[in-house]
Amino acid sequence: MPEIYFFTEQTSFVLKQKSLVKHWISNCIGSEKCSFSTINFIFCSDKYLLNLNKSYLNHSTLTDIITFDYSVKNQLSGDIFISIERVKENAKSLKINNKNEVHRVMIHGVLHLCGYGDKSLKEKDLMRKREDKYLSLRTF
Repeated sequence: MPEIYFFTEQTSFVLKQKSLVKHWISNCIGSEKCSFSTINFIFCSDKYLLNLNKSYLNHSTLTDIITFDYSVKNQLSGDIFISIERVKENAKSLKINNKNEVHRVMIHGVLHLCGYGDKSLKEKDLMRKREDKYLSLRTF
């Protein structure tokens, strides 16, 4: 049975409407013609994510998300770490609410698991279009 889990590390953030979020993410994955076994979302602090970034990716910069992909073919599985501090800063600078930015970053991680990249301008453009599409499908 596929499952989506939510965890926190070094943050008091609480994701609202978890069952609706799970349903939305499941539908997005299905729209990408993929299935999944387990996806873990870990909401954390800048410090926690920076340590992961240094340890696993050899980067010493702050980031809003790191996705660890354990997928096999179209059977998605992974850990998606999200810095709540970065998300809040992004939301403030983009003049959008925190909920929308949290959901954007969450679906961004899922799209990475689906095989989308974001290194080139072309990839970033496609990623943003997919994010926008799936954000528009939320009913909550």
